[in-house]
Amino acid sequence: MAPQSQPATGSEDDGTVEQKAQQIREAFADAPELAKTALENVIQELKSDVSQAPSEMVSAGRVGSRQGTVSELTLIAPFAPGGAERLRAVLRLAKGNFVGAEKVGTVHDMRFVFLDNDTKMLFATAYDGEWDTYIDDFVAKVPNYLDMLFTAWEGWPGLHDPSAKDWIAEHQITAEGWYVANPHLTVVETRRLERVGKALDEFLDKIGD
Repeated sequence: MAPQSQPATGSEDDGTVEQKAQQIREAFADAPELAKTALENVIQELKSDVSQAPSEMVSAGRVGSRQGTVSELTLIAPFAPGGAERLRAVLRLAKGNFVGAEKVGTVHDMRFVFLDNDTKMLFATAYDGEWDTYIDDFVAKVPNYLDMLFTAWEGWPGLHDPSAKDWIAEHQITAEGWYVANPHLTVVETRRLERVGKALDEFLDKIGD
């Protein structure tokens, strides 16, 4: 990659941005004028910030997208009979405290969203690494936690079943767009930085007294 001090004019990045700009202009051909004006303003901003562009979305493996070291998984599946009630009871008792996710150690976040009058659910998570490794970690470390939650879904075969990965892949939807603020920080690295920051603050407080 060329140093940032070099002019971007005529660079390969410039060509890529301009090509993308033309493609999106064509997609906005029948958009309202307000949208077209906003688009041109955004294009100019992107051109000026091209040297600071974040990591691009790439494949997370079998399904999903990845930016840097962080991958996304979004899944929508119908509830089994009684599944919505069981899962809601578990989630309300947990109050956001998921011991299983802590044991896996690569999970950035998880969301459980009930849809269409409790007939199906959206499950979304961000995690470190590749798709297969992520699923394998749950199988090895916390299969009971996942089975307790995912039996709420119609047709869930169980995490130890050979068809479990196929079931997840069939219900997973790869994100078309996805933003990661710190794509190169893993969960472990983020927590280490938090500890270092806390220790530094405590040190500064002591010498400041």
